[in-house]
Amino acid sequence: MKNSAQLYKALSERILILDGAMGTMLQRYKFEEEDYRGERFKDWEHPVKGNNDLLSLTQPHAIEEVHRKYLDAGADILETNTFSGTTIAMADYHMEDLVYELNYESAKIARKVCDEFTAKNPDKPRFVAGSIGPTNRTASLSPDVNDPGYRAITFEDLRLAYKQQSEALLDGGSDILLVETIFDTLNAKAALFAIDEIQEERGIQIPIMVSGTITDASGRTLSGQTAEAFLISVSHLNLLSVGFNCALGANQLTPYLETLAHNSEFHVSAYPNAGLPNAFGQYDESPDQMAAQIKEYVEKGLINIIGGCCGTTPEHIKAIADLVDKYEPRKVKDFV
Repeated sequence: MKNSAQLYKALSERILILDGAMGTMLQRYKFEEEDYRGERFKDWEHPVKGNNDLLSLTQPHAIEEVHRKYLDAGADILETNTFSGTTIAMADYHMEDLVYELNYESAKIARKVCDEFTAKNPDKPRFVAGSIGPTNRTASLSPDVNDPGYRAITFEDLRLAYKQQSEALLDGGSDILLVETIFDTLNAKAALFAIDEIQEERGIQIPIMVSGTITDASGRTLSGQTAEAFLISVSHLNLLSVGFNCALGANQLTPYLETLAHNSEFHVSAYPNAGLPNAFGQYDESPDQMAAQIKEYVEKGLINIIGGCCGTTPEHIKAIADLVDKYEPRKVKDFV
């Protein structure tokens, strides 16, 4: 991979900044059904409002603008606008045939903006992380309480879907593949299996970020794993980083990051929400409040990559970037 050496060098020198929430920023545009459709999909037979990935085709200027704001705020790594970019998730909109194009074009938009910023400041190279979300199906759990043995998806279905997405993200110019918001590690294993196949077929080493989500105060993922069990489950591949995102605010995430930091030979990433949602589903934590909580991460030497998930904005990312600039990245131990 072309930029891998630069990426590992940057990680050895400083804490890298991941961007913040794409969805939070897109809400500000107040796009309606016709905006999502654009000219190309104006006669589509099914509603498409809410399909944020589609905006990479119909409102690419908005996606580019959001990316620019995060890079201006200090982000080193941009996530592509592809959280739901699999045939499995796109089936909700009957848009499975668009999956390759959606991922390819999303990666191209992020690549273009990153290259512009890197050209202006070569000492701070910017990187594209191809976002691979969890899909809306789970391979470990039955969606039917009356039939616990039933599964709505198979490992093979997931492998094929993730492989198609991953190939398009790489072809569009991604430096990293980010398997994120993992609530079911079996889904993640299908993604990692697919990525490993691509590494073998293409004869390349792909920097892979893996980010799980602890769903509540039990300290477990939705499929029941503790932080340590999650780490063990994904450590069979040589990962760039392992970490957690979403579900919790920065404060609640600390003990789980400590588990990863003390037991992993990989870099550790975190991108929490801006606190917990209020009664209206909004996130109230200000940039300064969030940065104050993340200070604990850096004082304890827990992280190598930090960003924001739901509710975070360029203002949050700037506050975090300004804070961590004064701290050393976590030292990556060799457990072998």
